[in-house]
Amino acid sequence: MNHYTMADMTPGRTEEFTVTVTAEMMDAFCALTGDTSPIHIDEGYARERGYPGRVVYGMLGASFFSTLAGVYLPGEHCLLHGVECKFAKPVFIGDTLTVRGTVVRVSEIGNEAEIKAVITNQNGQRVTRGIIKAGLAK
Repeated sequence: MNHYTMADMTPGRTEEFTVTVTAEMMDAFCALTGDTSPIHIDEGYARERGYPGRVVYGMLGASFFSTLAGVYLPGEHCLLHGVECKFAKPVFIGDTLTVRGTVVRVSEIGNEAEIKAVITNQNGQRVTRGIIKAGLAK
């Protein structure tokens, strides 16, 4: 876990991590949220719709933005103020995702950093992008 403070959060600072999406993650997300849409839980249904398998919940993928902010950038001193995200391509079970964030702006008002976040799959395709507003200690 990183321990960046406001003084450390300069534009251009970048952190990233990788994670592989598993069926167990999907099942846990379903249990937590109650989202039983067949595109996410029924492989046959997803294949009938032209996908190679179950489509990963968009919000499961976007939840890695929380990990990015709370563990990597800024880490320990972070309290999320907001996350905006766009889903560019579907993610599938077994995909290995690289979650990368870059500080683009820092504001002393509210002790907030704006982080441009991007998730790419193992093929280098951008699957999710977002803007994170992270509050942090001075």
